[in-house]
Amino acid sequence: MTSPEPAESRTQTRTQGRTAQTATLAEIAREAGVSAPTVSKVLNGRADVAPATRSRVEDLLRAHGYRRRRAEATRSPLLDLVFHELESAWAMEVIRGVENVARDAGLSVVLSESAGRLTPGRTWADQVAARRPHGVILVLSGLDESQRALLTSRSIPFVVMDPAGDPGADVPSIGATNWQGGLAATRHLVELGHRRIGAISGPSQMMCSRARIDGYRAALETAGLPVDPALIATGDFHHEAGYRRGLELLRRPDRPTAVFAGNDLQALGVYEAARELGLRIPEDLSVVGFDDLPVAPWVGPPLTTVRQPLTEMAEAAAKLVLDLGRDEGTEAATRVELATSLVVRSSTAGPAQAQVLH
Repeated sequence: MTSPEPAESRTQTRTQGRTAQTATLAEIAREAGVSAPTVSKVLNGRADVAPATRSRVEDLLRAHGYRRRRAEATRSPLLDLVFHELESAWAMEVIRGVENVARDAGLSVVLSESAGRLTPGRTWADQVAARRPHGVILVLSGLDESQRALLTSRSIPFVVMDPAGDPGADVPSIGATNWQGGLAATRHLVELGHRRIGAISGPSQMMCSRARIDGYRAALETAGLPVDPALIATGDFHHEAGYRRGLELLRRPDRPTAVFAGNDLQALGVYEAARELGLRIPEDLSVVGFDDLPVAPWVGPPLTTVRQPLTEMAEAAAKLVLDLGRDEGTEAATRVELATSLVVRSSTAGPAQAQVLH
């Protein structure tokens, strides 16, 4: 009689409520032409494996659907927080929310940045597999198929916050009601009497940016106002883009009397463009932002904006990834949207007589 195979070496899948063994680490090792300890090293994220060997073993692990059992996975007391870009007050609000949850759970937060890419590099995925954090939170970013498979095989749960694109129905995500926020911002300007309303979007490949502009369009169409493509400029969610695109809009002979800036940083850029052109806010130009960053109430004049609950979104993402790690989130909704709300301050008023700039 043979001794039972160690639980770590079993690969199991669930089919219609039944559990079926599909492969063992020994079989994967034979198929890869390596030893079982080498397969274990790859699973454990060890660095002392040749890249070609690691790639071959990873491909076989994915092909066999290998997933290490959570009970056997030794986790580090860490949460990995990955940003698309890490350079603004927006990011600080997210960090604050994740830190709140991590601190209560006795965990530390590891920060990394994908340098503007929509997915982190392969080196990052290997480092995370070696660290074995309690979970990974990706902000305005995502994972490619091989990275998802790598984290899944290590039983490292992940959640996407404010996904740049459609994360997929099976990827847990936390977002905000961006379309509703764009609608509320533009409707507020329409109700004040504005008829020529400009907009500065974020990057066109980002889902949140497209949703805000779609809300802007819907508000104009609902009010029976034309959507003028010449009044919609593409930005990148940074101050400089708000300034440059703001100058372009405000130098038009038929300039808008109000601008929905897409986010607060771009709104501050529009402030700068207006000052340069001698326009007063809100007497000559109304401006609305999006996010409600801590600076919004303190600029001159205080900024009307759409509040995106960034800290609460980050807290929700951190709680969800910890629940998934405890098998408590498997039956929960994988896509959650938190409500946005309009915060009216002093940067919006009824339109004055439009000025023609030369």
